[in-house]
Amino acid sequence: MPDEPTEDRGDDSGPVFTGFGIGSAVLGVVAVAAIALAVLIWTQHRSDVDELRYRTRVMQAAADWTSVLINMNKDSVDASLHQLHEGTVGQLNADFDSTVEPYRQLVQTLQARTTGQVDSVAVESIHHAQPGPNGAPPPQQQPELSASASRTDTVMVVATSISEHAGGDKPQTVRWTLRLDVSDVDGKLLISGLEPIR
Repeated sequence: MPDEPTEDRGDDSGPVFTGFGIGSAVLGVVAVAAIALAVLIWTQHRSDVDELRYRTRVMQAAADWTSVLINMNKDSVDASLHQLHEGTVGQLNADFDSTVEPYRQLVQTLQARTTGQVDSVAVESIHHAQPGPNGAPPPQQQPELSASASRTDTVMVVATSISEHAGGDKPQTVRWTLRLDVSDVDGKLLISGLEPIR
């Protein structure tokens, strides 16, 4: 009897990748990429917010320090200078007496009651402590700060003070423009540089 043709019952399941499978894989890749992008955007946003908060603290520290300086009076000069000195670090701290002597003389010469206010504050430049070659400590504007300050920002402060003389003379208005370096020392913001701008 001749052999009858038999049905081939092999496991024939069709193509390995169907359109549905390829579409699902593409959607999976797109979803993973979207999640990664969202995480990246959120991380960058958090970093930007943290940076803005830090800069606000830096500007506030510069404004507070300047406010003490421009509100010195003949009766409060010693206490004000002590408070200012406590808020400094680095070369400014070491040379504090000679640096602020002109301000002390001005207050003592005028013998006036002075009232001042900060008009504007702006961050001029930022100096992050970036490591040097081969992991060496970062170069600093002030080498003595390399061990203590993690970052220094330069801030411009514009202020006005009015001195009223005891003799009843016309009040004298003084315009202040100062460049201050504000250094982060273990989370505390201290003034490390003072430069009057003419």
